[in-house]
Amino acid sequence: MSFTVSHEHGSLGMTDTATLHLAGTYRRRVAASLARIWENVFDWEHLAHLHDGSFADCVLLDRGSWGWRVALTPMGGTAREIEMRADRAMGRYTSTTLDGVGTGSKIRVTLTPHGAGSVDVLVAFHLPEANPGRLAALGEAYAAAYARLWDEDEAMMQARERMLARPNRIDRTAPPLDLGDEHLVRAALPLFFELGGAIFRLVRLNGNLVAHAAICPHWLGPLDTAPVIDGAIRCPWHGYRFDVVSGRCAAHPEVRLAAAPSIRIDDGRVIARLC
Repeated sequence: MSFTVSHEHGSLGMTDTATLHLAGTYRRRVAASLARIWENVFDWEHLAHLHDGSFADCVLLDRGSWGWRVALTPMGGTAREIEMRADRAMGRYTSTTLDGVGTGSKIRVTLTPHGAGSVDVLVAFHLPEANPGRLAALGEAYAAAYARLWDEDEAMMQARERMLARPNRIDRTAPPLDLGDEHLVRAALPLFFELGGAIFRLVRLNGNLVAHAAICPHWLGPLDTAPVIDGAIRCPWHGYRFDVVSGRCAAHPEVRLAAAPSIRIDDGRVIARLC
């Protein structure tokens, strides 16, 4: 990953953006495929979860093949109506603030593939601010914010690419797995293990040992560090919550964790067995 930030101030000549001024640009080479980046661009749902340090809430208002429109609330701020419109054929998209703080602002992003697994990204910040000093400060703030967002997006896209390359079937004929002495296992919780080609995590729930799939079935997000709260775990990418025992997602019943191995104690040994 590499990036540069520049500040190129000046008014725009186009009539539809005559009140906007270029606060600066942010350039970066993202180590992810163009397919993953476009997937990420259209994925409004991750904004308030993967980027929970930047955004407090995101409510979908409209979406289609053209892009999406959301009410996005930054941390410590008020909701802003943001519209993202994409031109995939031209390799670019624009996010426009339609209502709220910064109304009229346009953030234009150009995507240029660089080989099979990386893309050069150019972000231009066009803001309704004429004061040069204020414009420069806003440009710095936007560039810093976008650096953080792209850091988080890049990590997610890379993790998703790795998971997509893995076999997505569980071999349920795999023999039972001895995880070890019960006392040692309990002392080592949470414990990760692989069985039937899938990754599971062993946790303590109400004093019992319970296994659950360590991969979110929605976008293959990681559940390996998700704390168990009220018997459920939450995916850090999109906020989907799953019951540890049943694997069900109450808000999205069409999505469910892969069936986990049953856990039994045989002669003081912890045994995981796929059904």
